[in-house]
Amino acid sequence: MYYDRRESDRDEGGDRRKTDVGRRSSEKFFYRLVDLGIALSAEKNLNRLLEMILLEAKEITYADGGTLYLVNDKADGLSFEIMRTDSLDIAMGGTTGVDITFPPVPLYRDGEPNLNNVASAVYHAKKASNIPDAYEDHEYDFSGTKAFDANMGFRSKSFLTVPMINNDDEVIGVLQLINSRDEDGESVPFSRSLQPIIQALTSQAAVALENQQLIQAQRKLWDSLLQMLASSIDDKSPYTGGHCQRVPEITKDLARVACESDYGIFADFDLTEDQWYELHVACWLHDCGKITTPEYVVDKASKLETIYNRVHEIRTRFEVLLRDAEIAYLKRCLDGEDKVQAKADYDAEKMRLEEEWAFVAKANVGGEFMDEEDIVRLREIGVQEWTRNFDSTLGLSPMESMRVKELDIPAAPAIEKLLDDKVEHKVDKYNLGELYNLAIQRGTLTAEERETINDHIVVTIKMLEQLPFPKKMQRVPEYAGGHHEKMDGSGYPNGLKKEDMSLPARMMAIADIFEALTAADRPYKKAKTVSESLKIMTFMVKDQHIDPDLFKLFLEAGVWKRYADTFLRPDQIDNVNVADFMPEDKYLTH
Repeated sequence: MYYDRRESDRDEGGDRRKTDVGRRSSEKFFYRLVDLGIALSAEKNLNRLLEMILLEAKEITYADGGTLYLVNDKADGLSFEIMRTDSLDIAMGGTTGVDITFPPVPLYRDGEPNLNNVASAVYHAKKASNIPDAYEDHEYDFSGTKAFDANMGFRSKSFLTVPMINNDDEVIGVLQLINSRDEDGESVPFSRSLQPIIQALTSQAAVALENQQLIQAQRKLWDSLLQMLASSIDDKSPYTGGHCQRVPEITKDLARVACESDYGIFADFDLTEDQWYELHVACWLHDCGKITTPEYVVDKASKLETIYNRVHEIRTRFEVLLRDAEIAYLKRCLDGEDKVQAKADYDAEKMRLEEEWAFVAKANVGGEFMDEEDIVRLREIGVQEWTRNFDSTLGLSPMESMRVKELDIPAAPAIEKLLDDKVEHKVDKYNLGELYNLAIQRGTLTAEERETINDHIVVTIKMLEQLPFPKKMQRVPEYAGGHHEKMDGSGYPNGLKKEDMSLPARMMAIADIFEALTAADRPYKKAKTVSESLKIMTFMVKDQHIDPDLFKLFLEAGVWKRYADTFLRPDQIDNVNVADFMPEDKYLTH
């Protein structure tokens, strides 16, 4: 990569110059450009690629400084990307972490091409510019350069400015080199014989740069699609908004601390840049199958809820029974019966109905476990009868009308039960029966609805396996599809055990659980505090549902704390003694 500068060569102007390039044959320049082209094509990091381009050009020409500009997104300016000036110890942009605060060089002024600035003029002309001395040049405006020099005690002299032109003959950037130096460090004009070499370099660089920009644009598009899909799933349910966005935060934080750890199962665990992106994609797509899950199942906050809470229909029936009781009381009075006794009977009936309604309404909430005695009582309440006087097949949607025509629905007036599992309650695989749903013993979901919820992970895997992921992202379906598996093999959908699962998949399982436990936007449960959530997870460790080593790291490294401070309500963040939740030694890997 470096050239012997001991011999001299005569440039086009006839001046003898001691340069490291002079003694090298065109063949060796060719090999260097080939090697450089390979290196440029192999570099994946855009900042390192830009630095490589500028530093190679500086080395070949012995330039003291240089700037690499890229055309901005609006194509109306050249943005400063990399700046180097060795004699001033200036290194900005790229991998330095030092931002370049200079505004972009405008490509147009008042709608006309900006030809006053040499970089902008080179962009429009698509031709290189070689200026021996900027202070003697009258074609371009170097007032800004001179002001910089005066402020820094510097002398900008020779400028070689070359456009970076892609395969579509579009200028995507400009490379500018400043102050070529001889072996004594003096500023001299850039050799005309070197100019074709730099132009060849910029041509190679333009192709490599455009490839990287295309890759980045594709990744940006892909990331936008990921976030759009995740947001659509979250927006589909107002009660789970943000879940698809919060789980990645926990997973990637846990993965980060695992990479930093050097003990136990984490000693050899690390992720390359490609593997990090693979995990990133898997995190955002871990619930993509929910896009097919019916909203009423996802959002089912009470047992009788479908698109709306059907408990109001049952309440209306209680209202009818109470109205019937009142009518019966008034008729008894009109018939000359004992009014006091009639009123007492009515009051007792009213009290009974109110108490039974309260019981049914409480059962609908699903907050407490329903034992067999409660279910028997529901059935006893449900056998009460009321009279339907209107046709229940009217006012239906076309699909409902087609379905009920095939059913034997009694014509009005009809005697019906207060609570019932009617034939019309069977819809596809779902049973919307009132007694059937009210008798759910835990939670608000029937077995079929829970199966539908669980099936979202099957759909997720199926969707992801249909995508043509490149080789470096082949494990996305495995990472995303494993967050409901358990270490003892009792999870779903594949009944995988710990040894069958990768660390990232096990990490996502912990992230999904902690987010769900602490979420304050679920209609079917109250948000738990941090300590309550961690306590539940300690039981899950004992039951071999989550990885004990990862849970220990989750606690020790403060992953839970960083997440809580960022996403949880203040009242959820209580005092936590991490030692109280640490897995017992017998559960850990040794």
